Amino acid sequence: MTMADLDLTVIGGGIVGCAVAAEAARRGLSTALLEKEGDLARGTTSRNSQVSHGGMYYPAGSRKAHYCVRGRRLLKKFCLEHGVDYQECGKLIVAVEEAELPELERLLNLGQANEVEDLVLIDGEALKKLEPDIRAVAGLFSPRTGILDPEGAARAYAHQARENGAQIMTAAQVTGLERHTDGWLVQVEPSGTGRADGWTHTSTWVVNAAGLRADLVAVLAGVDIEARRWRQTLLKGNYFKLAPRHAGRFRHLVYPVPPADGSSLGVHVCLDLDGQLRLGPDTQEAETPLAVRDLPGDGLDYGVDPARGNQFFEAARRFLPWLEAEDLVPDMSGYRPKLVVKGFRDFEICREEGDLEGLINLVGIESPGLTSAAAMAEDVGRMLAGEV
Repeated sequence: MTMADLDLTVIGGGIVGCAVAAEAARRGLSTALLEKEGDLARGTTSRNSQVSHGGMYYPAGSRKAHYCVRGRRLLKKFCLEHGVDYQECGKLIVAVEEAELPELERLLNLGQANEVEDLVLIDGEALKKLEPDIRAVAGLFSPRTGILDPEGAARAYAHQARENGAQIMTAAQVTGLERHTDGWLVQVEPSGTGRADGWTHTSTWVVNAAGLRADLVAVLAGVDIEARRWRQTLLKGNYFKLAPRHAGRFRHLVYPVPPADGSSLGVHVCLDLDGQLRLGPDTQEAETPLAVRDLPGDGLDYGVDPARGNQFFEAARRFLPWLEAEDLVPDMSGYRPKLVVKGFRDFEICREEGDLEGLINLVGIESPGLTSAAAMAEDVGRMLAGEV
């Protein structure tokens, strides 16, 4: 297959890539989005807590803080306008012991610095009124936190991109990126079923929004990921369903005070759009060779070990005293592309210069990447237009 030269090639068909393609096409750029899986949003986008986060966890002034808060507003507006399921259910971060109260106050102050709307500390009595089945002495209430259909949102962005002339191509894996004087030569091979032939085309711009493979795509383009500390560690997160008899028991998301090591937000009560409950995610470090990650389907193990349920039970029973071990059933898992396993590391959003001119890398896009997608796409659009 041959293609006409393009203004932009977006690599990666998760919600970030789809939002970038929609923004670029809206600006009138000839755009192709390439996704190596057989459908859109099959990676990180479809395997997470489905939460549109508030923004109180991230250091003031960080990209994560800015993109999360602005992205949540944009994402809510987009979903409501395009018929994508979105519920502003709210979230409670709970302190089980008095010793955890300073952490709630820290998160409140951080959230206010990040301009998170309507955050409020509530005492145990007020907490019981919101969620009678929680054991805690106080909580931080984020009423603007929501849940959504992430795959539906990604498809809606892709549909919007198509309406403005973008080409959305699945089962198309980028296997080569070479900088030429007038742009990038992009080599594409068929991946999985549904596409017989590969091709090459030239593109003035390339946006690397490849999620779990973003570091591998950067290597293809000639980026020294070791020098930049861009090698992504894939941290697995497992989920366990709660027995159906507990469906509808909660109206809000319920989170513990996050672990001090910064590895996650802690095992929490997740709601889906139908009111079903699950617990997760935990953190399971997975040593995955780069070559395995380059395979269709990412070559990753998405199975959930039932034995991990013991850890879930112990973690959740601190604030759910009625929980019984047999309530937990293995559910799903996903992977986070972490640039550091513990502690804070910001999103890497880099418009390259010099020998890599015309390349924009989005690396380490873990949580709150879903929430941040629309705001990141907005800024990438400005980069493409030379506005920033």
